[in-house]
Amino acid sequence: MKHITFYLDFISPYAALAFEELPKALMGHSYGVTYKPVLFAALLKHHGQLGPAEIPGKREWTYRQVLWQAHCMGHELALPAAHPFNPLTLLRLAVATDANGTPNRYVTESIFRHVWRGGHDAADATRLASLVQELEPKRDPNSDDVKAQLKANTEHAIARGVFGVPTFEVDDKLFWGLDALPMLRAWLEGDTWFDSNWQAAASVAQGVKR
Repeated sequence: MKHITFYLDFISPYAALAFEELPKALMGHSYGVTYKPVLFAALLKHHGQLGPAEIPGKREWTYRQVLWQAHCMGHELALPAAHPFNPLTLLRLAVATDANGTPNRYVTESIFRHVWRGGHDAADATRLASLVQELEPKRDPNSDDVKAQLKANTEHAIARGVFGVPTFEVDDKLFWGLDALPMLRAWLEGDTWFDSNWQAAASVAQGVKR
């Protein structure tokens, strides 16, 4: 059985759709999943990038595209009242529900749907309090150990080469993005395309640096 590490941040609508699509995309395969919350903003800072919702034009396109993708996939998805928002409270809550900082599927699903269903304010204090009560975290989400664990998750992701969310890691290979799910499935099926093309893509010389 293959094991997949799913790096995610609840701020990402693509991660939310990937979470919903993963079981369908990998149907028929035996695999396990570890959900690993990371701070997307820290990944962006490390790589010197802006998030898609911080770039005019790209911001609007991101929302239009993800709503269209949800429509085509048959998933319910509504933009929150404000985006981007600070996801730290939700990330720490997810980490706090498990001793190892890796929430189960129910917790992950509940938090994604808190953000991406109904068009509500993901950072609303009353809604957050209800979510905490529902998920009953084993530790205080604001404790130093939970904060340290989220930081460690993020640093681990950066060390592994993760630059965005959602990212799926299996067999030391990284598959980034919602649209990488068919590629991930092909890897699990042993597609021979990977025998020559995976490493070849990494050997292309960089012609220009900015």
